[in-house]
Order: sequence, then C-alpha cells, then structure tokens
Amino acid sequence: MLDTLTEDVRTARETDPAAKSTAEVLLYAGLHAVWLHRVAHWLHERGHRLAARALAQLNRLVTGVEIDPGADLGRRVFIDHGMGVVVGETAEIGDDVNMYHGVTLGGNDPRPVKRHPTVESGATLGAQSTLVGDITIGEDATVGAGAVVSKDVPPGATVAGNPAERIDDPSETEQRETPESTETTERPETPGTPERPEQPGTPTEGDAEAGCPPVDVEPAWVPSR
Repeated sequence: MLDTLTEDVRTARETDPAAKSTAEVLLYAGLHAVWLHRVAHWLHERGHRLAARALAQLNRLVTGVEIDPGADLGRRVFIDHGMGVVVGETAEIGDDVNMYHGVTLGGNDPRPVKRHPTVESGATLGAQSTLVGDITIGEDATVGAGAVVSKDVPPGATVAGNPAERIDDPSETEQRETPESTETTERPETPGTPERPEQPGTPTEGDAEAGCPPVDVEPAWVPSR
C-alpha cells in the first residue's frame, strides 16, 4: 500500500508542472479521490457493498469526483484537478492513465453487463471528454477536450470532436507522401505511315555514334528499262 501511495505522489509531481513540492501534491483532490476509491473498491470486492457505496458518496462530497466502487483502476492513475469526473461501475482503467476535470466514463445499457469504457494503459483523456458504452481506448491514445467517443480508439491514436474522429489518420499522411507520377509520354505514331525496313548493310544510329563509316551496298537486282 505504501508503495502505491508513493507512486501516486511521484506521478502527480511528474505530470503536473504546477506541483512544486510533495507537501503541495498531498493536498490534491485528484489523489484523495483515487485513494478513497481504492478503499471503496476493496470493500466492494469483498461483498461490503453498503460500506463501499457510503465511502464512494463521501468521496464525491469531499473531492467532487464520483467513482463507482465497482470500477477497476490501475496503478499511477492521475486525475488532474478532478472536479466533475464520473466513472461508471464496469469501467476499467489501466496503468499510467491521465484524466482531466469533467471526464465521464458512462454506460449505455440498462442491463447489468459490461457497459462502460475500458481505458488501456498510458491513455490521456482531455477535459470534459465523454466516453460512452463498452468501448476500448487503446494504449497511449489521446482523447481531446470536449470529445464525445462512442467507438473504439486504436492504440496511439488521437481523436477529437463530437462525434469523435481520428485527427492523425495515417492514410492521409501516406497520400501526402506519395511521389508524383513519373510516367513517360510516348510519341504517337503518324497514322498511315508504313515502317521502312532496314536494308542489309545500312548503318544504324548506333553505328554512326560508334564512328563506323557508312557502307554502300548495291542492290542485288536492278530492273532494266
């Protein structure tokens, strides 16, 4: 437990440039929200549902962050500022995930099934972004501020807008880097002009370039008049 607390504090100091000291970081509501949730989740997993729910409500009252006790958070999860963050029951958040204020991980199914997003390790969720349904945000992906995401996001991708669309599509980059066409233009032949057969001994262009003298060859048969 002590190692986990130390990791959380170190992550906050490394992630937030406004953090000037450990004592200052210990006042962050985002850290308090994660720590209180870890206790509530521990109670939830052991069947103490009422106690877990009561602690989650206290967490919401004190920090402004609402995390359902059933949500699974990885290590070194950092909620920057935190106010207004909502994480649903079946949400799964990996390690080293960074979330800003107003982020919502919501569900879209009234049945007791997996209905909240899965955020894989290293992802960043921008302020006021909304993730809905049983979708997956890939490793090291970035969701822009205010984005509304209802489909899977590939690992390493950046999405923004409502509805969210990928703004770093690799196919667009490939099209821009495609070299210009180098096709050669052939000279069309003049219609109706027969090709003249070469006669034996007639010097070719290659012979002329090589310095070979032209050779006069008399025709084998000349018609008489």
